[in-house]
Amino acid sequence: MTDGWAIALHGGAGTILKENMTPERETAYSAGLREALLRGSIILSDGGSCEDAVEAVVRALEDDPLFNAGRGAVLTADGTFELDAAIMRGKDLAAGAVTGVSDIRNPVSLARLVMERSEHVLLAGDGAARFARAQGIGAVSSGYFETGYRREQLLKAQARNEVSLDHSDHKYGTVGAVARDRNGHLAAATSTGGMTNKKPGRIGDSPLIGAGTYASDKSCAVSATGHGEMFIRMTVARDIAALMEYAGLPLEEAARRKVLDELPLIGGGGGIIAVGRSGPPVLTFNTAGMYRAAQSEGGTVETGIYAG
Repeated sequence: MTDGWAIALHGGAGTILKENMTPERETAYSAGLREALLRGSIILSDGGSCEDAVEAVVRALEDDPLFNAGRGAVLTADGTFELDAAIMRGKDLAAGAVTGVSDIRNPVSLARLVMERSEHVLLAGDGAARFARAQGIGAVSSGYFETGYRREQLLKAQARNEVSLDHSDHKYGTVGAVARDRNGHLAAATSTGGMTNKKPGRIGDSPLIGAGTYASDKSCAVSATGHGEMFIRMTVARDIAALMEYAGLPLEEAARRKVLDELPLIGGGGGIIAVGRSGPPVLTFNTAGMYRAAQSEGGTVETGIYAG
């Protein structure tokens, strides 16, 4: 028995302060969050599947240059793009992911094809690109992803000789979605451009099943955003599900324990969105803000940027 469909998304977490945000940019972010969430809620309200909903939401965020995924992704130290994405459905634990792709407009959709049309879970780099061509997905030029804002971020990071885990507003850049459909099934999807000035070949938590993305109908669906290395080391997404399955914790308490209690012990900043077999979505973060939106069947859209 469920409470109907539910859906949530995130667009990154970090030190996001109102005093550093112009009214125009805040309005643009809120509009982008609402538009993306609407893509998924329409699917769910029409009786569609949770995997269709999370893919649609993440595609919308990948197409929005405000977010670090798809168009508007950050650049590596070589001035190139390396995009990662994953999707997982809870009813059978099927999952698909891609990492290090550089010419795919919507990496989350390629990840879904890996899940549904291959015998593998994760494809990387040239192998992922070749699989995309075999599935009829055309390539886009690197110019499609490029924005002046991200190029400027790279130049500043290189001038400081540092790898930037965050944006100029100190935001960990990842997008993701979780959903429960009317049949009670769960799904999660996550997509990212990575870190500004990162070493080519670096892989974060987003495409790693159990770290940044996880879904099981036994417990919950989770998508993470934050310092990827820490989320990998603590297998955050799977641990939240495990705390529910083996320790009997409710979703909100499992998320609180992992994100608020354990991650800070190793300097892990960020947050998660999650949805369980019943109840509203849970959105938990240990930073000053997280771009987020959520809705449950019969309820209104709720969006947020700052903590509290």
